[in-house]
Amino acid sequence: MEFHAPDASTPSRPGLVPREFTLFRGERKITGVLWQSEKPEAGAPMVLCGHGASGSRHQSPIPSIAEHLVNDHNMFVLAIDGPVHGRRQVGPGGREAFWPEWQREGTEADMVADWKAALDAVQALPEVGAGPLGYYGLSMGTIYGAPLVAAEPRIKVAVLGLMGISGPDHYRPKIEAAAKAITCPVFFLWQMEDELFTREECIALFDALASEDKRMHANPGLHPAVPMEEIRLCREFLHRYLMGTPESRDPALRVSE
Repeated sequence: MEFHAPDASTPSRPGLVPREFTLFRGERKITGVLWQSEKPEAGAPMVLCGHGASGSRHQSPIPSIAEHLVNDHNMFVLAIDGPVHGRRQVGPGGREAFWPEWQREGTEADMVADWKAALDAVQALPEVGAGPLGYYGLSMGTIYGAPLVAAEPRIKVAVLGLMGISGPDHYRPKIEAAAKAITCPVFFLWQMEDELFTREECIALFDALASEDKRMHANPGLHPAVPMEEIRLCREFLHRYLMGTPESRDPALRVSE
């Protein structure tokens, strides 16, 4: 793993120390950023953040999530670029480059392996260590994140959404199988007028999640119109579960016969 000085593309956030890095898995280059405080605590919780198809490791709201989790709770936040995004951009990058990449057999397996390689390298740093792990990723962050959460037992809580049982023929059974293998607590976000994924597809993905502790938050609007209030709730959800202090799931009201 090689660390680089932040460049002009790295957001500047008060109190955050961004550590840009490159590592290789065989010939495959993995680029990412680790956010930490100036005085990190080894073994503190870490949240992995997957971005959307139009962005990179710095796509909003990832820097905001990092700012709050690092400054308020001295956690770590790790984000890596998608397969054709950021510092490993292919062609024009963004959605235009992602759609053909999504058609490629094995794209999700490669990203899961990329995440595991980055996570192993970061947790091997003495100042980081192997603390509790959470995952945040919407849209493409769920396309690759759901298979990662299903395959990575170190992840104890996840935020997913803006995605359904959809995609290329080779991919749909894989995300459905991944959902059925996810048993950790899940916060799922859905935009009710999503122009990329139908209501039926999104609800089917939520229903397929095997977790007994899952909840869906639905808001009107198109795919990118997630209210900032929901991002705050996602941060709080991740923090509570990673600190072992989740709110009670007992029913607030009981209907007597």
